[in-house]
Amino acid sequence: MSIFDLGPHATFIWLSYIAVVIVITGLISWLIFDGQRQRAALKDLEDRGVRRRSSVSSDTGQNQ
Repeated sequence: MSIFDLGPHATFIWLSYIAVVIVITGLISWLIFDGQRQRAALKDLEDRGVRRRSSVSSDTGQNQ
């Protein structure tokens, strides 16, 4: 018995594996694209003078 002998449902099994590979590849590609887009948006904001809250010292602007 071979590892590739999947019986009468071989077509469904192979198509399922192919679908999973396509979906995972699409998700990874989307994450890479979106990460680049977010970095560009952040750079644009920083170039316009907008700063992150985390870059402000912790004792300014706090109501205690």
